[in-house]
Amino acid sequence: MRMIDTDARPARVKPYTVPPDTGLTIAYQDEVLLAVDKPCGLLAVPGRSPDLQDCMANRVRQRFANALVVHRLDEATSGLMLFALNPDAQRLLSRAFEDRLVDKTYIALVQGIMANDQGLIDTPIAADWPRRPLQKLDIANGKPATTHWHVLCRQVEQNATRVELKPLTGRSHQLRVHMLALGHPICGDLLYGDTLPASAALAERLMLHATCMKLMHPVHQQIVRIESAVPF
Repeated sequence: MRMIDTDARPARVKPYTVPPDTGLTIAYQDEVLLAVDKPCGLLAVPGRSPDLQDCMANRVRQRFANALVVHRLDEATSGLMLFALNPDAQRLLSRAFEDRLVDKTYIALVQGIMANDQGLIDTPIAADWPRRPLQKLDIANGKPATTHWHVLCRQVEQNATRVELKPLTGRSHQLRVHMLALGHPICGDLLYGDTLPASAALAERLMLHATCMKLMHPVHQQIVRIESAVPF
């Protein structure tokens, strides 16, 4: 499949509408772990300015004062976000993410009809400094980034494809940049969706959801599988 130059698109940043705080949707909870559903449009952690303090981490801490962030999701991505309820659990879980021991699955709706049924994209990613927060493919200077993709169904009438994405690394905007590079940007992507003509499948939100996470429990040493229903 021909790769698209990820530099060949303008930077376009449009603020997302912050979803109202209607309480937490808890996907999993025990004495040391907490997984919640982060809605699209909500920051994972606070921003620098006073108007960017409403975020998933702060909403969680209103109910679980000792909750510690383990990993992050993009503002526009919805789905599972994991917290630790003590420092030891945070340290062990953070190391598991760094060592690529956490199996993560996302579902996305992408523009266009993908020709192949599955594939692996293994192309480094680096910050696009002149156009931050954009990221770009950078074989020479980027950090390793690997994504396995698998077609779930082709929605011909909408000119879109529903895919399962499994990132083997955790680079910023990795799934969005890799799908763009394949010529199939994720529908509703305000940052990376400008390379192809508008399609009937475009959506008001980013059609990317963290739907499943599988990891070794830091205390019980048993595999924990956490799931979240896809909202689109």
